[in-house]
Amino acid sequence: MLAIIGGSGLTQLSSLENVRREVARTPYGEPSGALTFGSLHGREVIFLARHGYGHTIPPHRVNYRANLWALKTAGAECIVSVASVGGIRPDCTPGALVVPDQILDYTWGRASTFSDGIDALVRHVDFTHPYDENIRRRILSAAREVGEAVIDGGVYATTQGPRLETSAEIDRFERDGADVIGMTGMPEAVLARELELPYAAINVVVNYAAGREASMQGIHLEGIEQVLQEAMLRVRKVLARLCQS
Repeated sequence: MLAIIGGSGLTQLSSLENVRREVARTPYGEPSGALTFGSLHGREVIFLARHGYGHTIPPHRVNYRANLWALKTAGAECIVSVASVGGIRPDCTPGALVVPDQILDYTWGRASTFSDGIDALVRHVDFTHPYDENIRRRILSAAREVGEAVIDGGVYATTQGPRLETSAEIDRFERDGADVIGMTGMPEAVLARELELPYAAINVVVNYAAGREASMQGIHLEGIEQVLQEAMLRVRKVLARLCQS
């Protein structure tokens, strides 16, 4: 069963049929909200709004462990994450969809492993390739089949948030190899890996990163919503086709 984690701009899947919600309990506390079950083109899926269904949970307060644990326990077999990002690389312009293949982690203080209890065994997981290549390829194929252009590959840099970055920080991230910048990619991806849940992402570029192009003097937040809503219509088309594959 496919699980979809929605970020900013994707707090629900209106195309779901036979919808039901279940409140989940986990050893790590409560997830961001109830799990939404439904069918999309005949395939059962689970949906969870990462920031809560009212978008009230900031990135550093998301209970990533509870979210992933709840999805795994509910029967999820793979996960597609949808998240809005800022574009650093020149072709990662507002409105672009990116299917990243690498991650840089600049977060701190987040519960980032299930192996931290007093009696828990330490488990080292290989994270050379943080995104599942099979799921990535399925997303890319679905996008092609519905005629939506996507960028294949990119390095997603995860910052702490909720504030946006300085232009100097973006310069640093670019030197480190980052192509897009967001706030939720980690520890979500590595927790999925610990639970052996194949995980991939669709990043929606909603603005130029600080100090780039139209954001040279500042990021105009009022323009982000329109870009986000238009791009999410395209994301929904890709997700719908993905469920048919």
